[in-house]
Amino acid sequence: MTRLPDFHAASWDEPLVMELGRPGGRGQHFPAPEDEVAAAVGSDLIPAAMARTDRPELPEITEFEVQRHYLHLSQMTLGMMGVSLFGTCTMKYNSKTAEFATLRPELATVHPYQHPDTLQGVLEIIHDMDGMLRSLSGMDQFIFQAGGGANAAYTMACVARAYWADRGMLGQRTEMVTSVQAHPCNPATAAAAGFKVVNLPLEENGYPSLEALKAAVSDKTALLMINNPDDMGIYNPEIKEWVRIAKEAGALCFYDHANFNGVMGKLSARELGFDACMFMLHKTFGAPKAGGGPAVGAFGCTEDLAEYLPTPVVVKSGDRYALDEERPKSMGKIREYWGNVPQVVKAYAWTRAMGAEGIALGADISVVANNYMDKRLSEIPGLAISNPDVSKRRMEMTRWSLGPIAEETGCGTVDFANRMADYGIDPWWMSHEPWIVAEPFTPEAGELWSKEDIDLWIDVVAKICEEARADPELVKTAPHNQAIAQVKGDAFEDPAKWAMTWRAWKRKHSDAEGARGVA
Repeated sequence: MTRLPDFHAASWDEPLVMELGRPGGRGQHFPAPEDEVAAAVGSDLIPAAMARTDRPELPEITEFEVQRHYLHLSQMTLGMMGVSLFGTCTMKYNSKTAEFATLRPELATVHPYQHPDTLQGVLEIIHDMDGMLRSLSGMDQFIFQAGGGANAAYTMACVARAYWADRGMLGQRTEMVTSVQAHPCNPATAAAAGFKVVNLPLEENGYPSLEALKAAVSDKTALLMINNPDDMGIYNPEIKEWVRIAKEAGALCFYDHANFNGVMGKLSARELGFDACMFMLHKTFGAPKAGGGPAVGAFGCTEDLAEYLPTPVVVKSGDRYALDEERPKSMGKIREYWGNVPQVVKAYAWTRAMGAEGIALGADISVVANNYMDKRLSEIPGLAISNPDVSKRRMEMTRWSLGPIAEETGCGTVDFANRMADYGIDPWWMSHEPWIVAEPFTPEAGELWSKEDIDLWIDVVAKICEEARADPELVKTAPHNQAIAQVKGDAFEDPAKWAMTWRAWKRKHSDAEGARGVA
């Protein structure tokens, strides 16, 4: 076992920013305008109905104090930049080169309503990123309007709806087929688009049988939506036959490539027969994940579906680039404007830096790292692997279970995640849908983390297993070395216990003081 870090997060007794400062404190002191300026501008720029009648309630505080306050908060909340094996998230290094590129004024100051003639460089990058994703997938057109993977899946559902409506068959093609281990956004977005969902159960090999698929598809099937490999790390080797069966029934086929990291450069959605696919630029292609922040679900399709894409689409004519708005059969916008351009630029920088050989090597490293983790995790008593009947090696992530040790000690996956923070290790991602494995965790090393990082992460898991047996309460009451203690989840369900504004905080604080005074 490697030496575990003696970790303790910074803990400042930091008040709210509204509680700081003193009368007269300020960051800037602006002089009164010159008489000639005041005379030229006048005093009635703000209509009386819109003018304030009292001063805004803001803290009177110096610039240095503001900076120090937020630095303290950052030290408490961003101190968890440790080993982050956030399964299903594919955490990657976000290069300083890509960050710098998006801060350049040529990009940082552009507006989506500018005339395309003033956006030629930006449009060229988007067009080139489209081309690189075509090479990886075999699709004929990519767009970057979707704001993430679920939004890209919804794009597919809406494109399918437009496709079948254009053929006068939307009333007949009413069903979408998927499987229970598919990402929940697939059935959810299909249902939101008006399709009935047919969810196939798993067999012992980790994926539904071909017989179950044949029984599910019919002349009612509008589309098949599937991810492969899945979040258990299992790759369905029969995927090409799946697509053939679905297409034989007349359905469209969508490949959810959220788990592309382990097969980058190894397969093509087009060669497998799919009509469309999506990539997570904020995940697989090195743009920041940001924990729910800026995201791009790059959606690509064949030429047969391209006329139904959301507009505008970046196109090239000669040596010029334009935004194509003239698509009469377009399904309409899936999101405002035409995409999160800074994220596309970051993904573009990552893709160009990696190159074809680097992308394929990244996939190899991801798979090797995951199987090394599987070997070590299998040696820790109290853990169990998902789909234990599957003997083949997993891809770039594997879903594991704390079920056995939870039964033995009462410490489950939430308790383990909280305790990991005490060792300076980022707690694992708690979104393990579908929740078909008891007390799950899904580590994913990707190509970023070193063997030493992976060993440290696994050793922390092994140490917590020992702690759970020796002192379960230590694990259940974690974290102990963080800026705050364990947060009780029931508080989020009670508006009386939280306040999102200063006004609400003051009201609740004064109510509490009043209640104590009465008592």
